[in-house]
Amino acid sequence: MGRVMIWRGRVPLVIALTGLLVAVGGCTGDETPAVEIGEVRRAAVSEVVEAPATVGARATATLRSPAQGTIAKLYVEDGDKVEKGQILAKISSPQAEEQLKQARAAHRQASRPVSFGSLPSGGLRLTNVNLPGGGLTADLNRKVRRDFARARAAARKIDDRNVRSQLLAAIDAAESQHRAHQRALAQITRDLTQSMNRVLSQVTGQLSAGLGGLSRSMSSLQAASRAQTRAALKAAESTVKGLVIKAPFDGVVTLGSASGGGGPDLGALAGQLPSALAAQANSIAGSGGAAGSGGATGGGTIAVGVPVSAGDAIVTVTDVSKLTLSADVDETDVLLVREGVPAEVELDAVTGATYQAKVTGVGVTPKQGNTGGVSYPVRLRLGKGRFDDGRPAPAPKPGMSAVVRLTVRDSPNAVAVPASAIVSSGRESVVWVVRGSGDEARAERRVVRLGAQGDAMVEVVDGLSVGERVVVKGADTVREGRPLS
Repeated sequence: MGRVMIWRGRVPLVIALTGLLVAVGGCTGDETPAVEIGEVRRAAVSEVVEAPATVGARATATLRSPAQGTIAKLYVEDGDKVEKGQILAKISSPQAEEQLKQARAAHRQASRPVSFGSLPSGGLRLTNVNLPGGGLTADLNRKVRRDFARARAAARKIDDRNVRSQLLAAIDAAESQHRAHQRALAQITRDLTQSMNRVLSQVTGQLSAGLGGLSRSMSSLQAASRAQTRAALKAAESTVKGLVIKAPFDGVVTLGSASGGGGPDLGALAGQLPSALAAQANSIAGSGGAAGSGGATGGGTIAVGVPVSAGDAIVTVTDVSKLTLSADVDETDVLLVREGVPAEVELDAVTGATYQAKVTGVGVTPKQGNTGGVSYPVRLRLGKGRFDDGRPAPAPKPGMSAVVRLTVRDSPNAVAVPASAIVSSGRESVVWVVRGSGDEARAERRVVRLGAQGDAMVEVVDGLSVGERVVVKGADTVREGRPLS
């Protein structure tokens, strides 16, 4: 399972027990005893998991061109140290400038208020009909009244009393009839006026509602248009702003795209976006500190006057102030790894040096191995290293290969036996405990529970006590109750 023991500064218990091993079964002289017995003692036991790893930087950001253009100026070279916000390069892009100009004009047009021409702002309103209340004009009414008055005056001049009375009665009746007709006509006129005004009121309401709905629809359309043009304007402004490339954090510069040690390539996605949105994608990739290798340039030369396309990698900034390790731990061991577990690291590039590290996180996404099993990513913080003679080791670079040895369990004062004393029996771990002495010595089968499992020594957390004697060699030949010979 890829487990090894680190014994620097420690003496394995198996050596300490050498003087206590006793040959049993009548072996003499130079004969090798079939069974050897040792005593259970306390010792330091460490369980170590080994895994391949790669050195990584604290953060890596690949900064890309937000639009098509040419490199107008470069302020840095490969290997330069830069500070956050420092200008690294400028790109000339007439196309981006023209898009910004068009976006501003479109936004101004969309921001103008909606106009309904000559229609009143409050909608259409029709005037009420008002027919003459008496059915006749005022002049005609006055003329009719004068005619009745003349007729009555002429009738009064008749000498014959009976004729005069009959004539005046006829005039009065005619006038009464005229007034009745006039009142009826006035009522009809009033009813007609009310009916017409009701119809006009309904028509006016419908027209006003229609115009109000039209006004609201136009306002909604205008608001949507303003939102679209505002978004387009911001994208165009961001693109033009992105033509001045600045360092997102302190670090070391590599022109173009760097490879390795940086994690997922978020910036590469910008090359697949429209130019108006590329700057926003690059901004996200840069601020996250995780834009990685690869790019539209394909490793092309970065120099003043070189044409670039949207998404082309211009500069990569790597923060090496803190180095990390990304290890692939086998599935059989990963459940033993926890945050804070210490580790020792050896680099292929620095022979004879050991670096200290500590686990900062354990991933849950499996990675298919070449042998059919899976491994899981474990992230560590890499510390300083020293050579075996005590000299300081140089700081590694991102992308270097390493081997980590994780101390997943450490028992400094464990009840321990040599690993050879443990016999696996199905799911059980068994130790043969010695009862009696000399020819009377017999083996007793004892099921134990193990703790830290080192390469030479194993911790027994349950089933044995210090001072007991156990079979440490030839355990697989021992049988219950038989003499140890």
